[in-house]
Amino acid sequence: MRVGLVTGEYPPDQGGVGDFTREIGKCLAALGHDVHVITGQSPISNLQSPISEHREIEGWGWNCWRQVLRIAHREQFDVLNVQFQTAAYGMHPGVHFVPKRKRRPPVVVTFHDLRVPYLFPKAGPLRWKSVEMLARRADGAIATNREDEIRLSNLGSPISNLVRIPIGSNITPRLPAGYERNAWRARWGIGPDDLLLGYFGFLNEQKGGEDLIETLAALVRRGLPAHLLLVGGRVGNSDPTNAAYAERVDALTTRRGLMEHVHRTGFVSPEEVSASLAAVDVCVLPYRDGVSLRHGSLHACLSHGRPIVTTRPAVETPEFRDGENMLLIPAEDVEALANAVARLTNVVGLRARLEKGALTLAAEFTWDRIAARTADFFAEMVA
Repeated sequence: MRVGLVTGEYPPDQGGVGDFTREIGKCLAALGHDVHVITGQSPISNLQSPISEHREIEGWGWNCWRQVLRIAHREQFDVLNVQFQTAAYGMHPGVHFVPKRKRRPPVVVTFHDLRVPYLFPKAGPLRWKSVEMLARRADGAIATNREDEIRLSNLGSPISNLVRIPIGSNITPRLPAGYERNAWRARWGIGPDDLLLGYFGFLNEQKGGEDLIETLAALVRRGLPAHLLLVGGRVGNSDPTNAAYAERVDALTTRRGLMEHVHRTGFVSPEEVSASLAAVDVCVLPYRDGVSLRHGSLHACLSHGRPIVTTRPAVETPEFRDGENMLLIPAEDVEALANAVARLTNVVGLRARLEKGALTLAAEFTWDRIAARTADFFAEMVA
């Protein structure tokens, strides 16, 4: 098949949706498909890739589908796959207005989340209606997690052709040549016996950035030699609210007197991300809406076999097993977070058990499996 992947962000842009698009595109190409990316007018990545890039979209406003279809007709795509996350499209609803079927190839939308766009002040329920319209106008919809699948399934009338296909880790475990864990930690002044918490990804309110800082403060008050390593870019390229929230987190860090305990890698290569994740003792992911398989940061921590402390999922998710592949605590409960992290230092064998469980769970979300299921779904829509 000739596949067009439509995305509001793509490397070298910083963002999980762009990274996902790159990974799924490479694996679809490895399966023999002719893969193209349609994105905005950002710089070419200059990376060796089997994916053709069409960086021609002038903006994601009301005219975006006219531009997308011009490329689709020129390249004769069999299917278009929209990677949907509203922040990647500047919070504009233009991408929601999928044209009628006779004017285009089949359209499949991959919902990375169900966050609503900005329409106008006090738009209220209309914002969700625009997401619902996108799901209904598409020929097929992919939910990446159980909670989004449930919500899309429970619309006034069911969406046809809805499937759940998970995402995987955007960071392949690959350590630099000559990697030495203690030496890597020492670059931030972290000793071999210090407790190094790790967090990967951008900070925003739903991901519990302030809870993360408060947890570190609680551990330091208990006398533990605790530090926090924030791995990756600070705010990304897509969501403008990330920058304002990062300032709030920085201000809280200063108020709690933790400046010497919080360290940042900044935006670094995937290999350096992998090395940094391997250097931490525990990954703390305090999602305020509950842990979900939609989060690439979670998949990265799993694939690196890190012990994970995170929040209970919003819906029952059998893949998450408390005490086996992660520790689950209530959302927005800083003391519970701190207690769970402290358990890892006190309970013999717990850290090793969680590391093994994380790697076992990560094996269920390999890109070759994800790409094969996605290609099969595309083929159904084309047929």
